[in-house]
Amino acid sequence: MAVGNLKHADHQRHLLITGLPGVGKTTLIRELAERLAEYRPAGFYTEEILNERGIREGFRLVTLCGRQLILSHIQHPGPYRVGRYGVDVVEFECLLEELDLRDSLAPLIIIDEIGRMECFSRRFVDVVTLLLDGPKTLVATIALKGEGFIRQVKQRPDCRLVTVTRENRDRLPDELASELQERLRK
Repeated sequence: MAVGNLKHADHQRHLLITGLPGVGKTTLIRELAERLAEYRPAGFYTEEILNERGIREGFRLVTLCGRQLILSHIQHPGPYRVGRYGVDVVEFECLLEELDLRDSLAPLIIIDEIGRMECFSRRFVDVVTLLLDGPKTLVATIALKGEGFIRQVKQRPDCRLVTVTRENRDRLPDELASELQERLRK
């Protein structure tokens, strides 16, 4: 469905945001969380961890309630790796248990992102599946490319996929926030 056509079928109640790395997916999802604060969304977004020279060394998760966790880092040991980053699946799963997104009172759940690192966690895959099958509205960034669970989520008929580009990223916060407000008021 074209981004310019925000009239969507009612059955597409979940919003997936994709695009090239660095195009502004996380910025968009954070902006949506702020604009939809009246609905008290639950979830998390990611931040890059940069060293003193500005080189990325990992990724930090920040919950919408303020908790932080290092999801991946070049110095993290262990079997779960994406490129040069070791992924801390154990701590990620503890955070997911603590957040308890499926049973949250929030009608809106925000997740940044459904990607390879996160999908190492069976708990994450289960939580996202339960959210998609449940009554809440899910807004999530999702990897542009990916097999398995990533592909399955993108192919769901109840998910609308929006691709962020440099050309549309400045207008998307207004358009998507309005669309989500309308959906959440129902």
